[in-house]
Amino acid sequence: MRPAVLLLAMLSGSSLTGWVQAQGFAALVSPPRFEFEAQPGKTLRGVIEVSNRSTSPGHYLIRTADWGLARDYSVSFQDELQAGSCRPWVALERPEVVVPGGATVRYRFEVAVPPDAPAGECRFGVMIEGAEPSLAVSKGIDLPVTGRIGVIVYVSVGDGAPDLQLLGPMIATLNGQRVPALRIHNSGSSHGRISGYLTGTDAKGMSYDFTPSDFPILPHEEREVFLSPSTPTQEHPTLTYPVTVKGTLEWGAHRTELNQRFE
Repeated sequence: MRPAVLLLAMLSGSSLTGWVQAQGFAALVSPPRFEFEAQPGKTLRGVIEVSNRSTSPGHYLIRTADWGLARDYSVSFQDELQAGSCRPWVALERPEVVVPGGATVRYRFEVAVPPDAPAGECRFGVMIEGAEPSLAVSKGIDLPVTGRIGVIVYVSVGDGAPDLQLLGPMIATLNGQRVPALRIHNSGSSHGRISGYLTGTDAKGMSYDFTPSDFPILPHEEREVFLSPSTPTQEHPTLTYPVTVKGTLEWGAHRTELNQRFE
């Protein structure tokens, strides 16, 4: 029987570290993601810091995995090598590591980009998993539970770059709140993220700042970018529609002006 997995995928990078604690598994990992650029024929090196928050030694298995992004931005990992995977380019320092209680280990990996690699993006996860599952009790039944953290790695190869197009406005639900959103399509060859400074007013004349969500938009995918409102005194105010949002959207070296009504 395969143990159940408690998984934290460090995808958005909104925090600097990821921590999963599941009985015997108490790992702290930094950084949450890597974003590299490389030319064909070059080798990249990264270092992950794995800390053990427990007083007992932590035994962790480390391997790579392919991953995909669902519509709700949840991550699914595949241990089996997927078509077009760049995981054969990756070399890990060792397949397992023991971290003493309260200690931190620096773990190294390399990505050797082949000389004939096409322009685009290499994406994979480095998985840190507890070697020995713990037991959790659910409805009187002992279940094996294994903690696992996925550190996401992006490598933009050659001229690989995002090409984001604004398709139109919409109103979406984010954490139970109706917020303005933009439909964005990426026709480029690597992922992109939207940022920018936006302000706006609602139907009551109330003024707000709006922060675009920074979830990745993968190549050849369409995603919603949520515009979360805030005020100096409220982090999650309730908007009265219609809402007008103005400002500048940015990704990489690109900038575009936004003046949009949401209703």
